[in-house]
Amino acid sequence: MVRDSELRYLRRCVELAAEALDAGDAPFGSVLVGGDGTVLAEDRNRVAGGDGTRHPEFELARWSATRLTPDERAAATVYTSGEHCPMCAAAHAWVGLGRIVYVASSEQIVGWLAEFGAPAPPVRTLPVREIAPGVAVEGPVPELVDEVRELLRRSLAGDAHLA
Repeated sequence: MVRDSELRYLRRCVELAAEALDAGDAPFGSVLVGGDGTVLAEDRNRVAGGDGTRHPEFELARWSATRLTPDERAAATVYTSGEHCPMCAAAHAWVGLGRIVYVASSEQIVGWLAEFGAPAPPVRTLPVREIAPGVAVEGPVPELVDEVRELLRRSLAGDAHLA
């Protein structure tokens, strides 16, 4: 269950998603938090330059693999505006990160994109649990879902890269 004290991390994810959108990118953002509640790293989507692997969740997995011990990674939580795609879920599991907490689910995001007339993503979306069944996953978080939906709507109006 997502605690009220965790909403600040998720709000930061939404802020990072808005920053990505303002930079002409798809609106996704993520924050890596240590087991003690310390923000360790954060990132936003950076796929507009042509590298479709520049998702924030993937970047945080790579960052943690080189800077944290296995125990520190296992104790960490990745907060994110949208549920991990299959690539990011696999990276998360391979480096041994702990829990994932997302605002909007893949199912919600795909539904919104269809509603807004966007093309289907290049990779099939699947729930994290299907890719990384050993990872604890929580979401969606209703308090912030409408904000993520609105960022996605705005991104399509501005033709941001949604890879």
